[in-house]
Order: sequence, then structure tokens, then C-alpha cells
Amino acid sequence: MPGSACVVFDPSLTEYDFGPHHPMSPLRVDLTIRLSDELDVTGPKGLPKVDAPMASDELVGTVHTEEYMAAVRRVGDDPHRVEEEFGLGTADNPAFKGMHHASAHVVGASVEAARRIWAGDVLHAANISGGLHHAMPGNASGFCVYNDIAVAIRWLLNQGAKKIAYVDVDVHHGDGVESIFYDDPRVLTISLHETGQMLFPGTGFPTDTGGRNAPGSAVNVALPPGTSDAGWLRAFHAVVPPLVREFAPDVLVTQHGCDSHIEDPLAHLMLTVDGQRAAYLALHDLAHEVSDGRWLAVGGGGYAIVDVVPRAWTHLLAIVGGAPLDPHTPTPEGWRSHIQTVLGQSAPFRMTDGRTPAYRDWSTGYDPSTWLDRAIHATREATFPANGLDFMP
Repeated sequence: MPGSACVVFDPSLTEYDFGPHHPMSPLRVDLTIRLSDELDVTGPKGLPKVDAPMASDELVGTVHTEEYMAAVRRVGDDPHRVEEEFGLGTADNPAFKGMHHASAHVVGASVEAARRIWAGDVLHAANISGGLHHAMPGNASGFCVYNDIAVAIRWLLNQGAKKIAYVDVDVHHGDGVESIFYDDPRVLTISLHETGQMLFPGTGFPTDTGGRNAPGSAVNVALPPGTSDAGWLRAFHAVVPPLVREFAPDVLVTQHGCDSHIEDPLAHLMLTVDGQRAAYLALHDLAHEVSDGRWLAVGGGGYAIVDVVPRAWTHLLAIVGGAPLDPHTPTPEGWRSHIQTVLGQSAPFRMTDGRTPAYRDWSTGYDPSTWLDRAIHATREATFPANGLDFMP
């Protein structure tokens, strides 16, 4: 239906900025919106943009402690200040001017996306500046100050949503969201990530399955380094659709860090933009199958800021808007020229990495001699029975 989706965005969201030498550059968001605008994915001919309101202290405080929010304000007033007990002013989370304001704005954007879905204004809504999944109630972690995802989920629950399914496809474990809802049976959290044996934050193993009051509500697929499109999609389809179908959420919330790409400098998976696009399509279809289309999609990690992030997230926005792009679409000359002028870099010429994603379905059986299949099997064995499912192929 017309007007069935939106992206929450205004340029001031790029004020979430740790500085010119930090990997999480706001250029990721700027270049994505520029690309999606030039391809008419967003804007007057595509997905409408709606402004992001500022989250109030009361709203942020539904997840974060007063002491922590006060510390964020202090370092935002004095960026030379270090408050290590709150994870602020560190190498990962350097202080910057106006840190509370910028972080609360990202929260406001995700909650606005959730509000529009819950009010029935749209079926799908996106906030690519969001996805700050590592932030904990009382401290910053992994480039994340406030956990916009957790605040949006809690807002939905407070509005009357009975069940929320959260799927995190970032290369890093979605530890903050999982921790916040670990003992809440109303929230199913699923994270597919490079194993914590190799990568920050060092958590998210198959045996981490939820608290005493919510057994089976936390699901972790710890993938081996080197996993590519075929293996990643095999893991995704072996775990995510059956669990989400059985859970039957009111809203599907998904985090789309694209740092699983082979060119990402901070991790060791080997996906392509084409494999990531296949995951976005699968999550879109799952939302229509299990939650009457109610789908909230947010950004996340991704540090190949020219070659990967803009293309991956433009594909995501196109899918959110109901008009997926042909992977062979050329990138606009104006967008490439802007990157050459601003960064002195050559940009990709097409929206594809030239791959056609395919995978072997889990129903054909698994090979216990491979690390990937052992990882998938361990997750299914640990979580499927608690959710009323058979873990065997």
C-alpha cells in the first residue's frame, strides 16, 4: 500500500561522531543517504524521510541508569574528560562535544520508527543511524553510547506489544540487547556473529540461552572466521526462520551491521554485498510471514565506508521500501564523483560484488567434521527444544 514504509533520517543524525580517526565515521550514513537519494530509493520518488525527534531523558532512562546518563552529559560538556568506569573517553568510545544530545537523537530516531509501525502508519520503518547494540544500561561499549534498539523494543513492550523478535546480523555479538532482555520471555534475541573466540566482545556462545525466567529466549550462532555467503546463509536459514515462526512476534526488529563483508577491516567473515542483500530479503519476507509485515530495521557496524556500507544499506532501504534494486544497477556518476572529490577514492561502479548467493539447506543433513556445521548444530541443540522445536535436521 502507498506510504507503507519510511526511513527516519535528518542530516543532524551524523553528529554522532567520535572524530576523524575513529572507524565509525558518520560518513557511512551520509554516503548511504546520498547513494539512496541518487538512485531514488529515498526521497520524493522513493522511501519518504521523516525527521528524528530527540529522545527525552525519561525515554532513554527506560534502559539506561541516571548515573550513566549524567556521565555522558559530563564528557559531552568536556570532551577531554575520561570516565572509564562508564566506558567513556576510551579509545573505543572517545568523548565528543554534545555526546548526550547526539546519542539521544539516535535513540529518538529508532523509537520514532517503532512508533510509526505500532501506530499503523507504516508496515516497515528504518533508522540506519541506529543499531548501537553493544551499549549496556550503565556503560558505553564497542562504539555504542545509548542502546537505541533496546529502548525501541522496551517502548514497544510498554505500548502493549506482547512479543518482539530481534535478529542481529552484525559480525559482532549483539551483547547489549541480549543482556538487557536476557530474562524477559517476551523478547527473543537471535545473533549471528563471528565467534567470540576470535572477535570483540568475546561473548555469544550457543550455551548462552536466556535467564531463568526465559529459557531459550537468547539464541547465538557463533560462526567461524572465513565464513562466506553460502555458509552464512546456511546458518541463517537453519536457525532464524524456524525460531521466529514458532515465537510469532508482534514486531520483527532487525540490526544490519554490514561488517560481515570480506572487505571490512575489523572482522574476519567473508560475505559479499550480494549475500547481505539476500539476508535482507529473507528478513523482509519473514516479517510478512510472522508479524503481519511489522518490521523495524536499523543499521549497526560496518567500516568499509566507501566500498561496502553505502551499497549494503541502500539495498536494505530499497527492500524496506518495497522496491528491491537490481544488483547490477550502476552506481550514479554523481555519487562516485562526490567520493572522489571528498575522499580521493574510487567508488564501486555497481551495486553488486558479482556473486549469486546460494546455500545448502540444513534439511539435507549436516557434516560434523566442519566447524560451521558444528556451530549451527550446537545452537539448534541448545535452543530449539526450549522453543518446542526438533533440533535435528
